[in-house]
Amino acid sequence: MSKIILITGSTDGIGLATAKMLLQKGHKVILHGRSDTKIDNAKQLLQSFADADMIDSFCADLSIKAEVIKLAKDISEKYQNLDILINNAGIYNTPEPITSEGFDLRFAVNLFAPVILTELLVPIIADNGRIINLSSAAQAPVNIDAMKGIKKLSSGEAYAQSKLAITMWSMALGKSLPSNGPISIAVNPASLLGSKMVKSAFGVSGDDINIGADILTRLSLDEEFTSKNGKYFDNDIGKFAAPHPDALNNQVTGEVLTAMQETIAAIN
Repeated sequence: MSKIILITGSTDGIGLATAKMLLQKGHKVILHGRSDTKIDNAKQLLQSFADADMIDSFCADLSIKAEVIKLAKDISEKYQNLDILINNAGIYNTPEPITSEGFDLRFAVNLFAPVILTELLVPIIADNGRIINLSSAAQAPVNIDAMKGIKKLSSGEAYAQSKLAITMWSMALGKSLPSNGPISIAVNPASLLGSKMVKSAFGVSGDDINIGADILTRLSLDEEFTSKNGKYFDNDIGKFAAPHPDALNNQVTGEVLTAMQETIAAIN
């Protein structure tokens, strides 16, 4: 049965490669990007793999809370049911690391946006649906002042901290969802894949992007993952594994997630 799958950050890299794989398997894909031009280019490429009516798209800047909220509203108004949400959009380095709302761009895009989007879309996600959250092998203890926009970090620090925080949230989300509802899984799609982000950050071509697309496709569709709610999959070793120790520490996780929710609520 064909599923409806939303992939954020799907105009290039792992997101686009995953969209291609899912379309080839007969599923409907909702693309997301922050540029209409990039979205149109992605749709044109993908239409060589699937009929146009199997591809939809929405444009939003995930660094701006109001645009994330509008994205969720627009999707909910058009779709009564969503089977899979892949929170793939992410950023590592940028010429302007502070958003217009005064927060580190890595926390805004890699953490705040997927949290806001998911919480708003959960009502339309199918009971047997899945929420896939992009983590990373790079996970570092979260500086709450940095997450709140008080302290500045380097690109690598901000990225690694945002990825630990999204892992913490993904695991907590799994525990909060009803037992007969959708599941939440965090995933490191594999280190140093050949995405635009990796090339920009590290100056290397990286490994085959389809390594990441394949695990996102499997996590979205395969029955073997239905019992893995609230878990972390590390594709560097090809199995579920323990994330950074802080994600297994209830006190630390609680402090980070409380501060995260307070910060999101305070953004105008």
